[in-house]
Amino acid sequence: MDSRNNNNCYYNDYPYPGDGRQTNPYYNGAAGGYNGNPAPPPSQPGNGKGSGSFLLGMVLGVALTTLVCGFTFVGMKVYEAVDSKNVAKKGTASSVISEETEKKLEAIEEVIDEYYYKDEDIDADAMTEGMYAGMVNALGDPYSVYYTEEEWNDMMQETAGIYYGIGAYLMIDPNTGLGKISGVIEGTPAEEAGLRADDLIYLVEGESTMGMELSEIVSRVKGEEGTKVHLTIYREGETDYLEIDVERRQIEAPTVKYEMLDNKIGYIQISEFDDVTTDQFTEALAVIKGSGAKGLVIDLRGNPGGSLNVVVDIARQILPKGLIVYTEDKYGERDEYTCDGRHELDIPLAVLVNGNSASASEILAGAIQDYGKGTLVGTTTFGKGIVQRVLPLTDGTALKLTISAYYTPKGNNIHGVGIEPDVVCEFDGDAYYDEDVDNQLEKALEVLEKGRR
Repeated sequence: MDSRNNNNCYYNDYPYPGDGRQTNPYYNGAAGGYNGNPAPPPSQPGNGKGSGSFLLGMVLGVALTTLVCGFTFVGMKVYEAVDSKNVAKKGTASSVISEETEKKLEAIEEVIDEYYYKDEDIDADAMTEGMYAGMVNALGDPYSVYYTEEEWNDMMQETAGIYYGIGAYLMIDPNTGLGKISGVIEGTPAEEAGLRADDLIYLVEGESTMGMELSEIVSRVKGEEGTKVHLTIYREGETDYLEIDVERRQIEAPTVKYEMLDNKIGYIQISEFDDVTTDQFTEALAVIKGSGAKGLVIDLRGNPGGSLNVVVDIARQILPKGLIVYTEDKYGERDEYTCDGRHELDIPLAVLVNGNSASASEILAGAIQDYGKGTLVGTTTFGKGIVQRVLPLTDGTALKLTISAYYTPKGNNIHGVGIEPDVVCEFDGDAYYDEDVDNQLEKALEVLEKGRR
């Protein structure tokens, strides 16, 4: 599953770090921050931890405590704290950590220690992690996340293509805020249990996923090998929720699947862009070409994205000479990713996309469309036109931050908009699940056949 928080993890678009602007000694830039991402497959937008700023919650808590206790006790001790209005005025990225905020945190801690009624529930480590997560979450960016050491280690493991879970790619559904299955890996417990792409995960073990970060949903779905997770699923067309138990197993998730179809048409499906994807795609393309393919279908449906560098490497095996994608950060600095054209694909190409094709998938699809190198078939893509970078900290934790926007070769930023396919074709779920007919793939084959005439 993408816990990349983006899912099979994930769900990430991380360029290599090291732009020289980090000055905090707590950040170890030399350690490297490249992860090798939503969403949303589709990756989707939409994914810190928790539902709000921890600091803001504690500020409100102190205010309420003062009001209530002030009218209840005579001679109540007054805890030293700064003026909330002054803190708000100074609450910028450069002044969050100050003498004033330190004093207020000390006051809050003292209040909790003296008055909170369950000492056994006070976990200083958890509260500290909550502060860090709340600070990042207060940015209001669903893609900027604070990872604990355990979460960061889990994500690194998942990007290697092996993890313990059910074999489904997850994202946050932007319309409902619930967890959503964007794709199911063949031969995994998720497929065996009958889970489908676009299923909404209403409950995990009886707890609603609404408002959860993707990383939290993923961590609840994952677990020890051999155990089961109970999911309450909303599926369009069903009259009631589906209650499904899924066994957790070790998942070795291939990110590329390929085969030769009829009429000498090759088919390559890319489920996400992980560290292993470049080699897998290179092998698949070599086999397809070696089999004498007269056309190629690349299937990006349900692909939530992944590594920016990986998708660029794959694009270099398809595109002509020129720009693949460029990014711009808040300083106006532009990074360009180009192709030398030496491996330009020389057979007709069709690319399948849908609303769960996000981020890195859209980079590839957008470049192919801009160059007229292939025909996009399906439905409008997710619309994630921003890039995240993972920045490891020296204590084993990490931050994932949105650092730039990306643009297609023609200068289009598709964030919040998506990419319109050249040939619109809505997915027929009844035909697919009841008759084993993929109408979108059939349309792509039809497009290739017309192009060969």
